[in-house]
Amino acid sequence: MSVNILGIETSCDETAAAVVRDGREVVSNVIYTQIPTHTLYGGVVPEIASREHVLKINQVIKKALIDAEMTWEDIDAIAVTYGPGLVGPLLIGVSTAKALAYAKNIPLVGVNHIEGHISANYLYDVQKGTDLSAIGTDPVAHAVPTKHVAPPYMCLVASGGHSHIVRVDDYTEYTIIGRTHDDAAGEAFDKVARAIGLGYPGGPKVDKLAREGNPEAIEFPRASVGDSPYDFSFSGIKSAVLNYLNGAEMKHIEVNKADVAASFQMAVIDVLANHTIQAALDYEMKTVALAGGVAANSLLRETMKERAEAKGLTLHCPELIYCTDNGAMIAAAGYHEFMAGRRADLYLNAIPNLKIGER
Repeated sequence: MSVNILGIETSCDETAAAVVRDGREVVSNVIYTQIPTHTLYGGVVPEIASREHVLKINQVIKKALIDAEMTWEDIDAIAVTYGPGLVGPLLIGVSTAKALAYAKNIPLVGVNHIEGHISANYLYDVQKGTDLSAIGTDPVAHAVPTKHVAPPYMCLVASGGHSHIVRVDDYTEYTIIGRTHDDAAGEAFDKVARAIGLGYPGGPKVDKLAREGNPEAIEFPRASVGDSPYDFSFSGIKSAVLNYLNGAEMKHIEVNKADVAASFQMAVIDVLANHTIQAALDYEMKTVALAGGVAANSLLRETMKERAEAKGLTLHCPELIYCTDNGAMIAAAGYHEFMAGRRADLYLNAIPNLKIGER
């Protein structure tokens, strides 16, 4: 008998809900993005994000059920992100999920947002009839059909708030192998985008502009820090870009923004790809995966594919829509928590600094 999970995601600036069957089949996926609102401020304003979630969350959940052609009687559990993220937005999702679980007498499951991103690799689109996690010949296009994405594997999680290399031992068992010591990769993209006048959100805009530039035009540093050879540091790359721009301005030298974007992007992706591939090899993993908003970057997907294949590894990526924040990934992670017998009670609270693997 199938298990239907309603996933709710409000950790930042997307109000999202989805229904996923058996942890893989996306039956519905509704996302309301606040990007146009926050673009006016150059980044996410937590108070505004919280208010937007309050206004939209009930509509988004209702539409997820309508699109799935289901009623509350069809839902076996409600999964909700309770951290990490912005505390205000998290509270909106958690409070709504608890109220619904109580009112409808449906089990509640708390989901770690980062583990949700990892679980996006398991999603299978019912309407298209294909698994969307395995890269095909075009690394930016939809994936080729396959239904064999399963632990163990090494996963790079890269987003605006997080950069980790995670060993996925099982569907609910994770070990952090590497992490950033300062800026997250996505945060560095946003700051560099702002510095060269691209605005918010920076990741997609840098990716687009970089296609017009030369990635070898400027030599930006590739830094490794900490005791682990898999750890990251992106503040140095970011500072090098800012110093380059300031130096050019002082000398009245015209800057080729496309070259800056391409060179910066290549420096970040070199580090992400090399560390992830090396971690997979050192831990004898045959599969690597991407997760998080930065996983939508076209050069990262292409570079990871090439370097993984060169080492005899298989690469899996979520479809682009499941790289950014969404309810389907939360439902997928929630399914595995639910099947493991884990339940949340009505004392579930938002934990903005929740770590991977914490319960």
